[in-house]
Amino acid sequence: MEFSLDLTEEQTTLRDWVHGFAEGVLRPAGAEWDEREETPWPVISEAAKVGLYGFEFLANAWSDPSGLSMPIANEEMFWGDAGLAMSIAGTSLAVAAIFGSGTPEQLAEWVPPCFGDAQNPAVGAFCSTEPEAGSDVAAIRTRAVYDEANDEWVLNGQKAYATNGGIAAVHVVTASVDPALGSRGQAAFVVPPGSKGLSSPRKLAKLGLRASHTADVFLDDVRVPGRCLLGGKEALDARLARAREKQRTSGQASMRTFELSRPTVAAQAIGVARAAYEYSLDYARNRVQFGRPIVENQAVAFALADMRMEIDAARLLVWRAAWMGRNNRPFAAGEGSMSKLKAGEVAVAVTEKAVQILGGAGYLREHPVERWYRDAKIYTIFEGTSEIQRLVIARAITGHQIR
Repeated sequence: MEFSLDLTEEQTTLRDWVHGFAEGVLRPAGAEWDEREETPWPVISEAAKVGLYGFEFLANAWSDPSGLSMPIANEEMFWGDAGLAMSIAGTSLAVAAIFGSGTPEQLAEWVPPCFGDAQNPAVGAFCSTEPEAGSDVAAIRTRAVYDEANDEWVLNGQKAYATNGGIAAVHVVTASVDPALGSRGQAAFVVPPGSKGLSSPRKLAKLGLRASHTADVFLDDVRVPGRCLLGGKEALDARLARAREKQRTSGQASMRTFELSRPTVAAQAIGVARAAYEYSLDYARNRVQFGRPIVENQAVAFALADMRMEIDAARLLVWRAAWMGRNNRPFAAGEGSMSKLKAGEVAVAVTEKAVQILGGAGYLREHPVERWYRDAKIYTIFEGTSEIQRLVIARAITGHQIR
């Protein structure tokens, strides 16, 4: 079989279609919704109407045997505007959690309510991080206790920084079933729409991704039916028994979700970086100082060369990790973390260079590079900080429990 990096006709069509939506809908609306700091329901509805928001789109993208359709689509959307794109893509994290831990029956029951429909779109939320458990997922304190008499799980705790937290139709919550087992004693639960005891007092004000809703979520004696335990109780009991006997288990709920999503999140960062690179390249070609375009100055041209090189290098890492994940290749050297680490740090570096190339203009909201600069920073923080990604890679390549 001949090796090729050419995209297939289907992938090219997907890329161009998503780019058209990003260029025509997201890019023009980005500044407005960043200022408003509100959930852009009209934009989400528009994405649903054209088929970009919904389980069918995710399923079709995931079905690509190369694994590239998902990162391709995300790069293009986030090229348009990261805050708006996250308001569209945020639900996919909850869906990934249901897909990663749930049964086919649970997938069929709970994924459609995550999206709603084009006329009345809904969103889903994945709630894992806590005030004292961010990178240290083993420190999760939210508890799930089984009420056998009623076949219900009772959830109590607090979740932090949840995308779509409080406004979601469906919340997927990770909780500790057996705290003595640490991360191996955790499970994921669906909290259905209208469940009593779930509250979110306020939307958090953020540096970037301002159109995307982020909030803390409180669970006070939230009762969910037994069928809301993702994977089912029989599978959980078997996994906990193996953990208590110190046998190898399949891992815990949050990490499985993050492993599925890291290359996709990395592709989002590349989209932000590419937007900043393209804008600053165009600006440098047209901005005249000392009688010539500033792109003719070696310092500016070299900066642009570095920006392009780093973006392309990061994309190759993302594509490799996406292909490996889709084809069940183990991340023996932390390849998923490599893609997230590289892409996140490239996004920060490239957007900073873009602001610098524009100079004083880059510091003004008149130009979008300052927004992209703010948006980029989160990619070195959420879904595993850069430090955690390095830890994952180091543990993988050394075989030692680096701390």
